[in-house]
Amino acid sequence: MITDFNEIENSALKLDENHRAELAKRLIASLDQQMDQDIEQAWIKEVNRRKKELDSGEVDPISAEEVLSNARKLLQK
Repeated sequence: MITDFNEIENSALKLDENHRAELAKRLIASLDQQMDQDIEQAWIKEVNRRKKELDSGEVDPISAEEVLSNARKLLQK
């Protein structure tokens, strides 16, 4: 089994173009999968934080209509 980075790199660079592209695609997908999990965990943490703020009365909810109205006003400036 090839375990040294340089050996892996040299072997990969000897592949034909289609195989190199497929390998690159799979490597990127493996990174994206981990990032997706990290992002999902961050969003779950954020949702829970916001829910606690709403439940405790620390913050008041703002309707979507009000948010959109305020955004439109800001964009018109």
